[in-house]
Amino acid sequence: MFDILQQWYRQHFTDPQTVIFAFMLIIGSLLIFILNAHLMPILVAIIIAYLAEGMVAWLHRINLGRTVSASIVTALMITTILLAFFVFLPLLSRQISDLFREMPIMLAKGQQLLLHLPEEYPGYVSAQQIEEILTLARTELTSLGQRVVSLSLSSVVGIITFLVYMILLPLMVFFFLKDKSMILGWLANFLPEERRLLRTVWAELDIKIASYVRGKVVEVLIIWVVSYIAFALMGLNFAMLLSLVVGLSVIIPYVGATVVTIPVALIAFFQWGFTSEFGWLMAIYGFIQFLDGNLLVPLLFSEVVNLHPVAIIVAVVFFGSLWGVWGVFFAIPLATLIQAILKAWPAAVVSHEAAAE
Repeated sequence: MFDILQQWYRQHFTDPQTVIFAFMLIIGSLLIFILNAHLMPILVAIIIAYLAEGMVAWLHRINLGRTVSASIVTALMITTILLAFFVFLPLLSRQISDLFREMPIMLAKGQQLLLHLPEEYPGYVSAQQIEEILTLARTELTSLGQRVVSLSLSSVVGIITFLVYMILLPLMVFFFLKDKSMILGWLANFLPEERRLLRTVWAELDIKIASYVRGKVVEVLIIWVVSYIAFALMGLNFAMLLSLVVGLSVIIPYVGATVVTIPVALIAFFQWGFTSEFGWLMAIYGFIQFLDGNLLVPLLFSEVVNLHPVAIIVAVVFFGSLWGVWGVFFAIPLATLIQAILKAWPAAVVSHEAAAE
């Protein structure tokens, strides 16, 4: 057993670069895992700056200074945040309040529908089963109400923290964009001079990660806007809220579209019942999902992601359990990072052994 472990160690860790790279990965992962709540604003600012670098570079190429370019991009970011606060959030808040106000009516309709099932299908559904389902639903709704109340009571500090982050985030993005060369030069002082493996991994990831995240943001916006237009034209209640949920669902591959179908179908059913409007709405919704999976995704991510669906699902579950929403959003880039490391690692060891010979 010891010989097997020794052989494995010699096969994968004979190159000093691989040892240093492995050490950096372990330390970086531990720091992010332990301090993720404290580091999250900084990580978000780094990600936004990384994504905005393309626009800054374009402005710089048309003879605008780095500081001016960073200022323009930061101003656009602040404008987007203000639009979200003063336009979209009030509308979403209103629709959420309306949804909670109409929830008892929807529950009453659902209860009446369930109570009729034993009469229509006596051989399949019993009154006792329906009563158990209703009892479970009441228990879950009571628990949900208690959680909402406790959340509202403890949200004052969270709101203050959120507002502070909304001020600090644009400042951090601005300085990351403005002083990119200086910050990267400072970080390079802590890295070994010979970092061939790190350059190999980064060269493969740089284009893929940036393209993936930008593509995912574009996909969310397109699906959100198209869904809102479709829902609003059909007269569906809570069109903005439901379209936002549909847009965000594309963040979770395979699972998101399936899960978000439930609230869309329920709201449409409680509004129209099993009518032609319900059928048209679900047909249009299915068509949007079809276009997303067969047109948008291949167009935006054809050369970015080369992962098996099982690997994607495992990455979503694993990183989502570690870092919540951000882990889900960056599950595929992180899985791509792991894939690039696994590809580059044997190549680095082989090249090191060849150089030694």
